[in-house]
Amino acid sequence: MRPLTEEETKVFFQKLAQYIGRNIVHLINRPDDTYCFRLHNNRVYYVSEKIMKKATCIGRDQLLSLGVCFGKFTKTGKFRLHITSLDYLAQYAKYKIWVKPNGEMPFMYGNHVLKAHLGRITEDTPEHQGAIIYSMNDVPLGFGVTARSTSDCRKLDPTGIVVFHQADIGEYLRGEETLL
Repeated sequence: MRPLTEEETKVFFQKLAQYIGRNIVHLINRPDDTYCFRLHNNRVYYVSEKIMKKATCIGRDQLLSLGVCFGKFTKTGKFRLHITSLDYLAQYAKYKIWVKPNGEMPFMYGNHVLKAHLGRITEDTPEHQGAIIYSMNDVPLGFGVTARSTSDCRKLDPTGIVVFHQADIGEYLRGEETLL
């Protein structure tokens, strides 16, 4: 468990900024406690400093995880967000997309969001920007990258892709056999 290097921090914050923008400050400067990001086994964890200090007495080989896993660095140095970060991304999201009830299951099975399934979208959402996918009841379902801007979505045919799938809460069930 170690702090992120300057290059890792840059890559990680660029990925986070794609989804929550300048709200990254709210993750670090919290009124209840001081939180930080730590790297362990190529995974970035969001953890309070109190718990982090207590975990220093545990050896690296024995430590499995610490705090909330935000994602992992690939072998090529890119960062990939995990679904476990959804609660924090949903709190501070810049762009939100609501999916109709008939589009929730296809999205949670790993499919992209189509225009026919689009319920609402945040105004002025740009193309190729990170967005959080919600049900019409404001339950966060996952996140993805917009394929079209808000203005382009209006004139799109019903089978056109609005959001490219990145991660969803159905991954917990689909990845269950790999956890055993």
